[in-house]
Amino acid sequence: MVSTRPFHLKAEVIPRPVERLAELLPYARAWVDSGISHLDASYDYGVPESFSDLIAPGVRIQVPFNGREVEAIVLERLEKPSVSGGISAISRVISAHPIATVESLALIESIAQHWVTNPWQLLRSAIPPRVASVDRNIFPETSLNQMNDDGKRSFAYQADAPFVSPATSAAEIISREREHGSVLVIAPNTRDIAAICAALSKLGVAHFRLDSSIPRAMRYANYLQSMREGDWVVVGARGAIFTPVKNLRTILVFKESSHQHYEIRSPGWNVRDIAILRRKRENLTVIFTGCVPSLDLSLLIENNELTFITKPHRLNVRAFSSEDGSLLPGRIFDDIRKGLSNGPVLFLMPRKGYGNALLCAHCKNMAMCSCGGRLVVTAKNAAPLCVLCSRRYEGWKCQWCQRDRQYIVARGIDRAGEEISRAFPNFPTILSFGGVIKDQVSNRPALVLATPGAVPTVETGYAAVVIMEGLNFFSHPDLRAQERARELFFETSGMLNPDGFVLLCIQDSHPIVSAISRWNPGAMIRRELSERLEVPLPPYVSSAVLVGTESEFTSIATGLRKAIAENRLAHTTKFYGPTNIGKGLSKIVLYFPHKDSTVVKSFFAELQRRRSIAKKERLEMRIDPYSL
Repeated sequence: MVSTRPFHLKAEVIPRPVERLAELLPYARAWVDSGISHLDASYDYGVPESFSDLIAPGVRIQVPFNGREVEAIVLERLEKPSVSGGISAISRVISAHPIATVESLALIESIAQHWVTNPWQLLRSAIPPRVASVDRNIFPETSLNQMNDDGKRSFAYQADAPFVSPATSAAEIISREREHGSVLVIAPNTRDIAAICAALSKLGVAHFRLDSSIPRAMRYANYLQSMREGDWVVVGARGAIFTPVKNLRTILVFKESSHQHYEIRSPGWNVRDIAILRRKRENLTVIFTGCVPSLDLSLLIENNELTFITKPHRLNVRAFSSEDGSLLPGRIFDDIRKGLSNGPVLFLMPRKGYGNALLCAHCKNMAMCSCGGRLVVTAKNAAPLCVLCSRRYEGWKCQWCQRDRQYIVARGIDRAGEEISRAFPNFPTILSFGGVIKDQVSNRPALVLATPGAVPTVETGYAAVVIMEGLNFFSHPDLRAQERARELFFETSGMLNPDGFVLLCIQDSHPIVSAISRWNPGAMIRRELSERLEVPLPPYVSSAVLVGTESEFTSIATGLRKAIAENRLAHTTKFYGPTNIGKGLSKIVLYFPHKDSTVVKSFFAELQRRRSIAKKERLEMRIDPYSL
């Protein structure tokens, strides 16, 4: 019996026919998404005649690279290539819509050099993901680069005033600047973007959004629309700072000092510096808003490089200190009752949760787990829980004195809500934190407890604002703690109604008391700047943070010392570390004068390139990060 043999198909690859190149400007230069960090240069490709009408700066294309097909973006058309020999041709046009202009591509290139990174890492943040259905439904329009005139543009910081919503103030600025051309607004988060859009709608100002909260198709369509002819108002998150808006005249950065204006992923660029760079390159008006400027802008204000716009105000501020550890100082109760008779009272708490630390009520020793973690209490009558191993201690007893009386310290918002509601019965208690954020509350008397970033608004303003445990906001170990606390205190105090008052649970000698009372943080800022100058620390010097595997950071530190000794790295560079930061990682912190930035960045760009060639893992590097 003859068995049947399996039938095999023979595969054969037919080479693509060679197409004649375009007669006019037959070559194109492009950035290629190679996925290899040291291959971040531009490359030349031939432009087939069939694609000639579509290939323009900013167009997405597909090209052969190292034996595979990858995405690229066109930088320019050329008459002659920069290299000799065989040049591959563009495989296809991914989208006929330009997603960048000549000017925006040049901006990205300069930003990549400033933050020592590959341009494609910035392009992923700058350009929304493509949606094919949008490409098919929108007719292509060539977006030519349009330079602004030579008229002098303003460069200012507009300080927010109390009793007025910051979003309303920003909308009024936008409406005014809208008369001169397009306006690009950058806000730190979705909540602020929604508030600005609502304020613009009330003023009848047409606008559209560019942030991740809207559908992908709408975001991509809005991005393409902003590049078409017309005057636009575009409101977006930090990634929108790169958007090449047509006829752009003004960039407004809302709540400039927010940490959310810093990119989380490497290389950690920030909105403020890019806005300043765009102002210089495109002759734009740049306006920063907020209650208190960051130290970076404060230094520009002190040097008369940035105009500070504000109006004098006086607030009714009272300070109370608690000497016995109680949540509310005894003398504060009458003022809170007075506030409740006129409307809602806001209590700003530094922490969420219930009890974030536990002491023995008898000997005052910290309650610790056998693994070394501290014990916390997650709810009323709940057994203490270890923050590290999650072990529960039913029937807990102090390991020192064997007593079982608990004393909760570092109260969270849940515990504070219990104590405050008992102190002021018959008033509704509203909590806003974490996953239960309230956007707005009514004007009726109520106890409103919130954590930073989750404070609900009141249409007519709060009758009183109580900032609990004031020193905790200033006691964080990072360099931005004072700056962040000032902005938070001013922003929260500004949510009063004109007849309201601020109650601070802090010593009356603290400078924040008089600063809010006069609505002027200048004395506090100048004092901190003088302290930074003596050390010196940013913003008087530039900084950088290197993060990588712990096993090789000792040799990297040795290499840095050698480079400084041999003058390959500026001798003014100071570095600290390596420091173990957990999970097998270490970091090195560097400080260097602004004048030596170019030398230092060139050194680290070459270091990253050599590591990539040697197939070593790329070091995570952040230039001038938010936190060191």
